[in-house]
Amino acid sequence: MLRLNKNGKIAILGDGGWGTALAVLLAQKGLRVCLWGAFKENIQAISRHKTNKKFLLGVKVPAKVELAWDLASAIKDAELIVLAIPSQFLRRILKRIKGLDFSKVYFLSVVKGIESRMLLRVSQVIKEELGDDIELAVLSGPTIALEAAKGIPTTAVVSSENMLLAKAVQEIFTTNRFRIYVNPDMAGVELGGSLKNVIAIACGISDGLGFGTNTKAALLSRGLAEISRLGIAMGAKKETFGGLSGLGDLVTTCISRDSRNRLVGERIGQGKRLKEILANMNNVAEGIGTAKSAYLLGRKHNVPMPISEEVYKVLYKNKSPLKAVNALMDREVKEE
Repeated sequence: MLRLNKNGKIAILGDGGWGTALAVLLAQKGLRVCLWGAFKENIQAISRHKTNKKFLLGVKVPAKVELAWDLASAIKDAELIVLAIPSQFLRRILKRIKGLDFSKVYFLSVVKGIESRMLLRVSQVIKEELGDDIELAVLSGPTIALEAAKGIPTTAVVSSENMLLAKAVQEIFTTNRFRIYVNPDMAGVELGGSLKNVIAIACGISDGLGFGTNTKAALLSRGLAEISRLGIAMGAKKETFGGLSGLGDLVTTCISRDSRNRLVGERIGQGKRLKEILANMNNVAEGIGTAKSAYLLGRKHNVPMPISEEVYKVLYKNKSPLKAVNALMDREVKEE
C-alpha cells in the first residue's frame, strides 16, 4: 500500500475551488502540499492574502501550503500528483509533463467531465497521454468545495483498478470531517460524477423558469434513470449510481445554491445568453461540455437520454428552455 513519507510531497495541479479546498484539508492534516496554478497572478494573490479570492473566497489557506506557478517545480519530488484541472484544459497540462518518469509517482484525478471530442472519461484521457502503466485513482462525490474547506461534514468515493492504491488514497484524504469510501467501479464513479452536471443544468433551468419542487423531483429521478442507463451500457455497475458518486452527487449539485452548473441553468431559464453567463463566471461549469458528450454517447450506445438531449439543444441549438420542457412533457407515455 502507498504510504507517504512523513514529509512526502503531494502536488495538486489546479488552483480552482476544489484543488484549493483539498490543499487546505491536507495541510490541516499535517501533510506536505504544493498547490499549482497556471496563472502566476492568482498564485501570487493567494500568497499575499492567504486566501483564494478568485475561486474559494472566505477560506484561509494555511501558510504551510506551498504555492507554485512553475509546473516543473510543483511536481518535482512529488509522491502523489492530484489532477484538479478543468477537463477541457487537462490534455494541455498532461502534454507538458508527458515523457517524465512516473514509475514512483501515483496519480489521483478529481476532475469531473467527459471529453467531447473523443468521448473519453478523464481517466482514459490521462492514460492516453501519460501511458497505461501509470498508477491512477479517481475521487468523486457530493463535494461542494466551500463546504468541505470549511469543515462541514463531507463524503466522497475513491476508485482505482489498483484497490491497494484506492485504499491508500482513502487513508491519506480521510479526516474527521471528510470521509472517503472505496468503490471498485471506476467507470461508474467517473460517469456519475460527470453526467450529473447535465441534470443540474436542467434543474437550474427549472428554477429559472419558476417551476417548483414537483418539477425538480421529476428531473432528479428521471435524470438518475438516464445516467444509470448510459453508465450500464458503458460497462459501469448499476449499484454505483445509487451511491455517493451517483445519487449523492446528483442531489447536491441540483439543489445547492453554490452549484455552478445549476446556476448556469437558472440564468438560462431567466432568459440570459450562455456567452453572457460565462463571461461573468470565474469557475468552470463542466456540465456545458458534458451535455454535448452525453448527447453523443446516448446516440453512440443507443440509450434514450431525453433530459440530456434537451439540455444539449438549449445550450448548442438555441432551443427555448420552455420549448425543451414542453418536449419532455409531451413525450409518449410509457412505463417507468
